[in-house]
Amino acid sequence: MSSFLTVIKKEIGSVLRDGTIIIAVLIQLFIASFSSALLLGMLSLYDADTIMKFGGAGIKIGIVASDDTLGSMMSERGLKVFHYESLIQAEGALYQGKVTAIIVVPAAAGATSEIQLYLPNSEAFSSLIRMVIQEPLKQYENHLRAQNGIDVRYADLQGKPATSFEFVYSVLIPLLMFFPAFVAGSMTIDSLTEEVENNTLQTLLSAPLTINKIIAGKIAAAVIVAIVQCLTWLAMLQANGTVIKNLIWVILLALIVAGLAATLAALGAVFFKDRERSQFVYSLALLAMVSIGALLNLSPITAMSRLAIGDPYVSGWNVAVFAVFLAALWALLLKASRRLAV
Repeated sequence: MSSFLTVIKKEIGSVLRDGTIIIAVLIQLFIASFSSALLLGMLSLYDADTIMKFGGAGIKIGIVASDDTLGSMMSERGLKVFHYESLIQAEGALYQGKVTAIIVVPAAAGATSEIQLYLPNSEAFSSLIRMVIQEPLKQYENHLRAQNGIDVRYADLQGKPATSFEFVYSVLIPLLMFFPAFVAGSMTIDSLTEEVENNTLQTLLSAPLTINKIIAGKIAAAVIVAIVQCLTWLAMLQANGTVIKNLIWVILLALIVAGLAATLAALGAVFFKDRERSQFVYSLALLAMVSIGALLNLSPITAMSRLAIGDPYVSGWNVAVFAVFLAALWALLLKASRRLAV
C-alpha cells in the first residue's frame, strides 16, 4: 500500500509542478470571479432572446395588418415597427434595407388566422428574429383566442423566466462537473505514455510495484485532482446562491465519471503506447460514448442535471449504473495492462 501511495504522491507532485495545469486552474478561478458576466454572456449563446432584451431596437419589423394590436405588442418588446398598407410596399422596404423582416396579419375571417412571416436569407439573423418575436406572437395568439371566447393566459405567467434556471442546471453544472474528468483522462494518458517514451516504466517495475498498481496509482492521482476541482466549483456555485440538491450523489457521480474517463484513457495508452494516437482515440471514444448515451437516454449529463435539481424520480440507482460501467471498464483494463510492460 505504501508503494501505491508513493505513486499517487509522485503524480500529484508532478501535476503541482506542471505550470500548464496550474495556469488552467487559475484561469478557471479567474473566470469564476466574473460569474455574473459569464452567466449573461453564455446565456446569450444559449438563448438568443437574452441579447435582444437589451438590444431589440436593432431589429426593424414591417407589419401589414388591419389593426395595430400586434404592432403594439412588438413595440412593447423593444422592436422598431413600421406599418404598411400592402405586402408589395413592405417587400420594397425589405429590399431597400428599411426593415429586416415582414409580418403579414390577415383580417379576422373565422376561427383561425394564418400569419405570414418573411425573413432575411441569413440563417443566424433569421433565427434571432424568430426568437425575439416569439413572445409577442404568443401574446397576439392569446388576444385572438380571447376574441373568440377562449381565455388562455399562458403568456401572462408571473415570475422569472426559466432560461437562467435551465442554463445553470442543464448546462453549467454538468459542464463544471465533467470538464475536470475529461482533463483527468488526458493527464492519465500523458503520465503513462511518458513512462514508456522515457523508458522509466521498467525502473518503476523493479520496485515492489506491479503494472496494475502503477496504472491504478496514476488513475487515482488524476481522479483526485479532478474531484478537488469539482468540489471547488460546487463551493463557488453555492457561494453565489445556486442551490444544489443531492450534493453527495452529485459528487459521487462526478467521481465515477472522472474514473471512467481516466480508465478509458489508460486503456488507450496501454494499447497504443504513444501520446498522439492515445489522445486521438480517447477523444473519439468520448464523443462516441456521449452520443450513444444520448441515444439510449442514459447520459450522465441528464443524471447530473436531475440530481442537482432534486428530481424525486432520480436516486442513487441512476449513479450505480455508471459505477457498473466503471467496474467493467476497469476489469478490461486489468486484462490488457500486461501489454504496457511488454
